[in-house]
Amino acid sequence: MKPLQQLVRPNIWNLAPYSSARDEYSGKEAHVFLDANENPYNAPYNRYPDPLQRDLKKMLEKVKGVPAENIFLGNGSDEAIDLPYRIFCEPGRDNVVAIEPTYGMYKVCADINNVEYRPVLLDENYEFQADRLLAACDQHTKLIWICSPNNPTGNSMNRNEILKVIEGFEGIVIVDEAYIDFAQQLSMRQELTKYPNLVILQTMSKAWGSAAIRLGMAFASKEMIQIYNKVKYPYNVNMLTQQQAMEMLKDPFEIDKYVKILLTERSYLVQAFTELPICKQVYKTDANFFLALMTDAQKIYDYLVDRGIIVRNRTRVKLCNNCLRITVGTRTENQELLSALRQF
Repeated sequence: MKPLQQLVRPNIWNLAPYSSARDEYSGKEAHVFLDANENPYNAPYNRYPDPLQRDLKKMLEKVKGVPAENIFLGNGSDEAIDLPYRIFCEPGRDNVVAIEPTYGMYKVCADINNVEYRPVLLDENYEFQADRLLAACDQHTKLIWICSPNNPTGNSMNRNEILKVIEGFEGIVIVDEAYIDFAQQLSMRQELTKYPNLVILQTMSKAWGSAAIRLGMAFASKEMIQIYNKVKYPYNVNMLTQQQAMEMLKDPFEIDKYVKILLTERSYLVQAFTELPICKQVYKTDANFFLALMTDAQKIYDYLVDRGIIVRNRTRVKLCNNCLRITVGTRTENQELLSALRQF
């Protein structure tokens, strides 16, 4: 890895971050707050939230096994996806490399930030080779994106190939593990101390069943997290989100129950799809969804919409022609889907 200062945009490295009122007295006890131009009435919603989400990070430290100083929290994973572009990539000059197909926000954020996006197609098994990703890089490549388990394909990427990319690239490698709780493969969090150029993304939206609260996580070196905190908006995670996340984290084993049920339902759905005449193939998945190759994805999708059943039509995505992406629901929802498909 290049020194962090060489990777960060010079204006970001030299940036004097906004200092909020709550940052300035940090570490001292206080009970009268006349510093932030807040309304003294309508407690507790009248007060700004902790800008660094300290109590929440302490709870995540225990659950995730990552020190609080190595955790960034954002307004959904989308904030943690957008920030690296603003931190590392000079608009109109730098580029990023990503597997293809994958989560669409990597490219959207590249386009918003005027950064060249270089997709590298997966093979017929939706796998990637480290050498091909690295071959797409040049001196202006700042980021490599790897989603594992991948969206929309559902499969986990080969861990050894991921490590080859991390070890062979001088820039930042971001591994998005939004669906890792549904996979047998272990998280890459254990590799953080070995690789200062590794960033891992996770979320409360999937296994934790909390998409509505919009809480994304990035795990990285202390130095990189400090830069993230310098660039983010001061109060990027609101109080209600922090409170609900902490409530969920009080009983992390409850999430294991969710995951166990969803994995059982996934097996049930996958088996049922393989028996449908209109389904040609179900691809291997490690997520709470699966990709299915259909006889006519668009016609089947429209048929389901007319019946109030919404799946995701991925037929226009590269390597996903005639594919539907099916999210695992409750047994009742899954049965309704299957009943409709059997009548198609």
